[in-house]
Order: sequence, then C-alpha cells, then structure tokens
Amino acid sequence: MELKVGDRIPNFVAKDMDGNDFDSQNYVGKKPLVIYFYPKDNTPGCTAQACSFRDQYEDFKDLGAEVIGISSDSIESHHKFAKQHKLPFILLSDNDKKIRKLFGVPSNMFGLLPGRVTYVTDRNGEVKMIFDSMMATKHIPKALEAIKHLVK
Repeated sequence: MELKVGDRIPNFVAKDMDGNDFDSQNYVGKKPLVIYFYPKDNTPGCTAQACSFRDQYEDFKDLGAEVIGISSDSIESHHKFAKQHKLPFILLSDNDKKIRKLFGVPSNMFGLLPGRVTYVTDRNGEVKMIFDSMMATKHIPKALEAIKHLVK
C-alpha cells in the first residue's frame, strides 16, 4: 500500500544515528514533519540531498518543522554520515525496510535502487505532499514550499 496525499502517516519506531529509540508518536500532533527516504549514506546524490537539507535546516526549524532522513543503512553508518557532514537532523536506520514498506516507497531503476521519496505532513500526521524523484537536491525546495503553505 502506497501512502497518498490525505493519508495519515503510520506509526513507526526505529533507532536513530545515536542508537536511541525513535517513536513517530512523539512527533505527530506536535509539529509538521519532513520525512525523506533515500537510498544510501555517502553516495553522491544522497550526500548532496542531506547537505541541502542541512543547509536549509534552520528554515524548516523556523517554520516549526522537523526533518527526518531514513535509509536502510546501519546505525553506525548513519552516525558517521551525520558526523562527517554535520547533519543536525534525525537519521533513522530502517535496516529491515519495514518503514519503507509501511509508507509504500517504490523502488527505482527496475527495482535495483531503493526509491528517493519525501513526505511532508502537517502537525497531525496527515500527508500534505509527496515528492518522488531521483533528482536528490530537488526535494529540499519542494519540501520547504509545502511547509510554508502549512504554516500560513
């Protein structure tokens, strides 16, 4: 099942890049979320995307939103990736791909690559925008624009 605009994001739990438990229920109902799924830490596109979210992170925070990156990489990989690129937002390890399946994130390139999809939800967890594109840096302005519309 693929999430669509108007759906509520499913509840999920995962480990963050520091090995701490993350529960989506601690965020839904409190703030808008930008949840982005990406293929792999330290690849050119994923690094460009993460660094673009980093560079605009204060803009998202100023609008009251939280940014969360999710891939199937290990906690250790996320920790190194976040430290190396000074990423101020949450990275979650989805090594069993359960969260990816919950959201219905499609694979790209004949199923060889995990998809790159960004979801923007309002504070109540309702999906307001879905952007599916392998063009890594295009996600940030789309997500920021969607958040700006939510907080008007």
